[in-house]
Amino acid sequence: MSPISDINKESLKNNFDVVGIGNAIVDVISHESEQFLKEFGLIKESMALIDEKTAIDLYNHMSPTIQTSGGSAANTMSGITSLGGSSSYIGKVRNDHLGDVFSHDIHAAGVHYSVKPSEQGQPTARSMIIVTPDGARTMNTFLGISTTLYKEDLDVSLIENSKVLYCEGYIWDVEATKDTIRSAIAIAKNAGRKISFTLSDSFCVLRHHQDWVDLVNGPIDILFGNEEEIQALSGCGSFTEAVEWIKGRVEIACLTRAAAGSVIVTEEKIIEIAAKPVEQIVDSTGAGDLYAAGFLFGYTRELDLETCGRIGSIAASEIIVHTGARPFSSLKEIVSSELHS
Repeated sequence: MSPISDINKESLKNNFDVVGIGNAIVDVISHESEQFLKEFGLIKESMALIDEKTAIDLYNHMSPTIQTSGGSAANTMSGITSLGGSSSYIGKVRNDHLGDVFSHDIHAAGVHYSVKPSEQGQPTARSMIIVTPDGARTMNTFLGISTTLYKEDLDVSLIENSKVLYCEGYIWDVEATKDTIRSAIAIAKNAGRKISFTLSDSFCVLRHHQDWVDLVNGPIDILFGNEEEIQALSGCGSFTEAVEWIKGRVEIACLTRAAAGSVIVTEEKIIEIAAKPVEQIVDSTGAGDLYAAGFLFGYTRELDLETCGRIGSIAASEIIVHTGARPFSSLKEIVSSELHS
């Protein structure tokens, strides 16, 4: 795959497969025991918002860390380019060290990124991610400057001419960025583009339940979520009931179930996709993000939904066998080999 950096970027500016919008975050990852979670009162497999002081305190007690660019939507856009697609990203960083890290990494991944670093305000966002021995990740996020992504930061032409807009649910936690997401959805919808949305986290679903029910009953075309998230959104007591609840509310719902694979739901049918087996789960951070990348890559190429789901499953399997939420290997080569084996 030739990275976007090797191509005339201006010629691609208004012709992307997917444009993602979300919190631009640098992940600070360490492997810790279950006892570490208890000592700091952390809820396993959740995403909690923390202040800068708490972020510093956690960092000071973490084992040696890996620092890598993250952010849910940014991870998905990186996955799309690794698959051979074209993507763009909208998110804000500060002109500080972590802002430089984020900008470098997303450009190196081949993602078009043109939001200028802020010269003032809070520092770049960071997420302190605790990975336990079973590979589960618990995220503690200081949102920093990412909370000041305003409507004025949106590239209207880029959104209008990208095939799909991808929105991460995490950005809904701040009123200003919630307004920005609503504006981006309206721009894409008016241009006849598809709107995709990820539920991100079950606690996030509960915080914004009615807003998100309104979204799936309204502008959202493609919904991503895991088993726990869709049950929280639907209020149903079982996954089977939740599947029936979402049927027909959106054009497509992609529901992941870890080792049990995923289910793709449309008004007419339910498609079950097997998970790609791996020898050992090292870190589940980004698995859902990369599933979305694989699905959207196939979707923007008009592949059948089962194949889209298989690509998503393969992409997710690459992420969980190493630390970090960005691909270490070319997903294009991996998927090509898997689909033709």
